[in-house]
Amino acid sequence: MELSRDTLLETYRRMRTIRAFEEKLHELVVAGKIGGFMHLYAGQEAVAVGVCSNLGDEDLVGSTHRGHGHCIAKGVDVKAMIAELFGRSTGTNKGKGGSMHIADVDRGMLGANGIVGGGIPLVTGAALTAQVKDSGRVAVGFFGDGATNQGQFHESLTMAANWKLPAVYVCENNGFGEFTPTEFVVPVKDIVERAASYGMRAEIADGMDFFDVYEKAGRAIELARQGEGPTLLECKTYRFHGHYVGDATPYRNKEEAEDWIQNRDPLDLFERKVTESGVVAGGDLREVDGEVDALLRSAVEEAESAPNPEPSDVLTDVYVEYPS
Repeated sequence: MELSRDTLLETYRRMRTIRAFEEKLHELVVAGKIGGFMHLYAGQEAVAVGVCSNLGDEDLVGSTHRGHGHCIAKGVDVKAMIAELFGRSTGTNKGKGGSMHIADVDRGMLGANGIVGGGIPLVTGAALTAQVKDSGRVAVGFFGDGATNQGQFHESLTMAANWKLPAVYVCENNGFGEFTPTEFVVPVKDIVERAASYGMRAEIADGMDFFDVYEKAGRAIELARQGEGPTLLECKTYRFHGHYVGDATPYRNKEEAEDWIQNRDPLDLFERKVTESGVVAGGDLREVDGEVDALLRSAVEEAESAPNPEPSDVLTDVYVEYPS
């Protein structure tokens, strides 16, 4: 695959930003500076960036409770995201959305969703709108392996296949639905086997390899844009942290987890490929590392000093007023 040096550097920047963002959040939650449940995306960066690198600003994305990576990959402002997680009025949603409901419609990010699989029907509706309006948009839904046992998954994919909607359904199969190994609750080896019952195109990608995800997601997105209907794309991946910050992961095999983290890190795999090709030098990537770290430090400092929402704004943006 021929990608320019600038494209590769931007790809690495987005993956590195996701990793740094999540590690910083882990630090802030443990320090008690941010409250509430926090579900970290570290380890799955190649999926979000591999898919979203094929999308335009006008395309739409639906996310999950583990949604920070999707937001960053879609271009949502990092400083506004940090402010949102601090509950500040300068946040993407003025401090009201928090981690599990962070959104930025102007960037095509329809939002994270605290309901397992809750984004799947929203993306299906967005794809139907794109088809009816002939806008050329594609809607992409991210969800975990656990969501594929939800009724809304089956209903949405049935509808999308029947009507050939311009949608791509991306299953991030990280091996666990919360604390339960996938094979305990899913009777098929690969999630994509379920696509056959809908008459839907399906493909498996190595979710730790940006280039594999980028190629297969790009093909699915282009087919959707051409009116050829939806694809179920299963990305085999692994989350480096537990289900949430504070999860001690007693349900995980420690040797297996260590192998994924040490030998399958998507950032390491990406760096090895691009530096061995000679297109990008290691020094270029270390420069990006420094810039990303500086961005996160600045983002936290600004968020900590930003104002809280005014009590009088508690109902602002909550209810829609329709013209009479």
